[in-house]
Amino acid sequence: MMLSTDIWVAALIRRVELGGGFAVVARKGDARAGAVLVKVLDRRNGVARLYAEATRGDGEQVWMQPKGSIDEPDLDRYIERAARIDPDLWVVEIEDRDGRHFLTEPVEQG
Repeated sequence: MMLSTDIWVAALIRRVELGGGFAVVARKGDARAGAVLVKVLDRRNGVARLYAEATRGDGEQVWMQPKGSIDEPDLDRYIERAARIDPDLWVVEIEDRDGRHFLTEPVEQG
């Protein structure tokens, strides 16, 4: 059974807080089935990364970086376009001094 998006987001934010980071819901989408983008900010190194849910060819749910840029304004433009396409989209912003994403699901590198 899959969790509703609002519960999954709350759990992610709690993991971030327990790990010493800061997280906020920057955009709230559909509580039951909205897609989620996770933006991770490492201000110390001036790096931002964006993660999106994806399904691999074998059906496994993973996270991947839909935009290769580490420039926050580039990622914000991507998020704006995605939100216009999907009004149910959630965006969670994480600030962590080590740039951790706190995702427990598999994350595709690339």
